[in-house]
Amino acid sequence: MGRKKVAIMIVDSHCHLDFPDFDEERADIVARAVEAGVGKMVTICTKLKNEPQVRKIAEEFQPVYYAAGTHPMSAADEPMATVEQLVALAQHPKFVGIGETGLDYHYTADSAEVQKTSLAVHIDAARETGLPLIIHSRAADEDMADILEAAYAKGPFDCVMHCFSSGPELARRTLDLGFYLSMSGIATFPKSQEVRDIFAAAPLDRVLVETDSPYLAPKPFRGKRNEPAYTAHTAAVGAEVFGISLDDFAKATTDNFHRLFSKAA
Repeated sequence: MGRKKVAIMIVDSHCHLDFPDFDEERADIVARAVEAGVGKMVTICTKLKNEPQVRKIAEEFQPVYYAAGTHPMSAADEPMATVEQLVALAQHPKFVGIGETGLDYHYTADSAEVQKTSLAVHIDAARETGLPLIIHSRAADEDMADILEAAYAKGPFDCVMHCFSSGPELARRTLDLGFYLSMSGIATFPKSQEVRDIFAAAPLDRVLVETDSPYLAPKPFRGKRNEPAYTAHTAAVGAEVFGISLDDFAKATTDNFHRLFSKAA
């Protein structure tokens, strides 16, 4: 007897719906995501001066939640965030995470010290609010792992390594802290076997999926504008990596999302 098709429910744990790429059709973008089985989305504010606009998007669309912080590539150009400021923002019912924050030495290594100061503020805010820290890490594996381990030793906090495409050592050290790794469209690219291997070695109950849209569209949309509806294409690759059905992978990663982003549950 044919198996009844079950509509998947999946979560895009990291997107940027406030970016101008979506200005003309934001309502359609959200509707397409829901139609594709993406039941929830977290839109990320990368500069605190933009928080009001990002909050408005979360308030306007029922499936959308939001987080806010100072992106490491902007840390030198934006006013330094304060713990008090982030804790105050976190009072909003749809504010579910702190960040994205982190370290980026690929483009902005010259501001490394400012990035570290900003990261420390966000870690303190995550600890104080109980909301998960959202980490961007590029070309900074050793510093990133050292800082997170030292901070965690002073007091625990929850964390996701967003759009994980770093090396296996950073994956191991962050998973050892109980943190989560988020799979983006990068995992679907032919040359990303190392990334797929890192996820295959991770516990399934510590994996999320995301688009990071409008960036990093998965196959078969690579090179085009990404959007939350395409989460399912990354999830299909995730299911292959773990050797399970798309339904099972979608359920696992959605359960993981609700465990980590408990305010969105």
